[in-house]
Amino acid sequence: MAMVALRKPGAIRAFVIHSFKCECSRGAYNKRDSTTVPFIMDTDAALSLLKESAFVLAVFGVLLVYAFARGRQAITNLILGLYLALLITLKFPYFDVILSNVADAHSQSMVMIAIFLIFATLATILFSRLLPREYDEGTFEAAGKKFVFALAATILVMAYSYHALPVTEFVDPGSPIQSIFAPEQGFFLWLLVPLVLLFIL
Repeated sequence: MAMVALRKPGAIRAFVIHSFKCECSRGAYNKRDSTTVPFIMDTDAALSLLKESAFVLAVFGVLLVYAFARGRQAITNLILGLYLALLITLKFPYFDVILSNVADAHSQSMVMIAIFLIFATLATILFSRLLPREYDEGTFEAAGKKFVFALAATILVMAYSYHALPVTEFVDPGSPIQSIFAPEQGFFLWLLVPLVLLFIL
């Protein structure tokens, strides 16, 4: 009976249209399914990279806010203060005496970072007095230069974290950041990058 019904022109046309719609729907489902899996994988990879880069993003965010809030001169003083603080910290002769009174390695790392932060703060204040001229600019004026200065300061902090200070005892910056800043031969180059940026800008 069904075969007889299909012999009618209207029935044949309806059957063909129905079959075509089914095939199209099946193809669209398969296409959507094939594109969903790579999208999920890409999202997971992006979230993993973001998690591993959280430390450097946090440092850059803080320095960027500082640059916009205080101005280019303030972030420049901070960068110069970080250089001077590194020099003083590396040659500080009383580390052994101070650290001998600290029990565990975790606490010793905290003391070393605290001493560096004291030197960095004092050095930044020193440069703010030696270089008192402030840029006459608004908060968002010269935003590009403030962005670059904040990036330069972030580079110094990350380079110090791997080669001068035991920051990685407390925070794991992640494998992508480690591959960039951890190699010993790159430390000198990373020290030069902020100076070059300051010279250009």
